Amino acid sequence: MAKLDIDEQAWSPATPETVYALLADGATWPTWSGISSFELREPGETGGESLNAVRVFRTGRTTSIERLVELVPGRRLSYVLLDGLPLRDYRADVDLTPVDAGTMIRWHSTFSAKRPGTGWMYRLALGRFIRSCVRGLAEHAAFVRDAA
Repeated sequence: MAKLDIDEQAWSPATPETVYALLADGATWPTWSGISSFELREPGETGGESLNAVRVFRTGRTTSIERLVELVPGRRLSYVLLDGLPLRDYRADVDLTPVDAGTMIRWHSTFSAKRPGTGWMYRLALGRFIRSCVRGLAEHAAFVRDAA
């Protein structure tokens, strides 16, 4: 099966640390993304949402279960999909780069479809969703920065 990718970017006037704090705290996701609820299913190696934590996000009838696989505070958060969508080898890397007195957010996902011929559909739908998440994260981080 072909490996597909999604690559979305947005700039925020907030610092990488502010953006990262929102990404790393799953409870904030319903505020700035299209996700309706969050649950920490399994704490990570050092408790809470640390490395190898399992997080559950619900959006409508879709429930995605994800494991945090790389955490570099202020720089990168990566996760893999464990269950919830008919995809194989889904991994997302959210990289934060200091740029122009703010942060460039790059959300890059790769995956394969489990069902032949459906990859384009998931790439399109997830692309829209991730684009919305990146923009929402950038805007909310600016709001959080301004409120501080």
